[in-house]
Amino acid sequence: MATTITITGTGCPIPSATRSGPGVLVQTDEVALQFDAGRGTTQRLANCELWPTDLDAFFVTHHHSDHLVGLADLLLTRWVMDRTDRISDLPVIVPEGPAKKFVNHVLDAWSDDIAIRKEHAQRSNDPGIEILSFSASNEVNEVWSMGEVKVLACKVRHEPVFPAVGYRIESPDGVIAITGDTLVCDEVTELAAGADVLIYEAMRFEEIQILPKKRRFILDYHADTRLIGSQAKEIGVPTLILTHLIPEPLSDEDRQAFIDDIRVGGFTGELIVADDLDSVTLGK
Repeated sequence: MATTITITGTGCPIPSATRSGPGVLVQTDEVALQFDAGRGTTQRLANCELWPTDLDAFFVTHHHSDHLVGLADLLLTRWVMDRTDRISDLPVIVPEGPAKKFVNHVLDAWSDDIAIRKEHAQRSNDPGIEILSFSASNEVNEVWSMGEVKVLACKVRHEPVFPAVGYRIESPDGVIAITGDTLVCDEVTELAAGADVLIYEAMRFEEIQILPKKRRFILDYHADTRLIGSQAKEIGVPTLILTHLIPEPLSDEDRQAFIDDIRVGGFTGELIVADDLDSVTLGK
């Protein structure tokens, strides 16, 4: 058995020519799980030779648009590609609150499109979603499982967006923690305890602090690279992957600045400043 982590999108709300919106794909021999769906997610899954019909579950971290704008595309494409009318509803695991409300209505704007496709193709089913909501907690609790793979979640600190959660995936190959969007906080320490891979959103505060005041509000709820390095050292995680990169690294010097910040924080393990489709495999 092997567990593969692929970063399907490393971008943020600002459009990029090379970076899709936030997302992480976790695959084992048993399951394929997608966490968040920023812009371009369906195409990135195609890069992985994985169709939306191959997904076993989808997980939402929070209701910010850059993490969910690709969900309708994912669901509609999954449905259009199903030629049997027998594909199971896609489980969507989502914290109760605004994110669940969004998922409940994500396909409403496409009702006429769905209706005409059903009539034209003589189909009987609608795009299938099985919404599995949970109450976000400060404790790390199981929210989904299949076979030997289980997914746990806990609150992270992305106020005023509430709730926002991170996820912990446990398989026989190891443990993966995904922060979603958050400040560096104690909750991430609990989420990532004993993890083999920690996937962390990353912002270089030094670069944002020099922007005009009206643009510095994003410092309120994102993770400072220097503090990430300190926390990753404290946790003792072997591999740290940085994603949701702000500002986008456009040169080798920009990428090195992310690395330097993490190293100043004290982390000495494997460090990946991710590009779209970068991957790590556990269990080999």
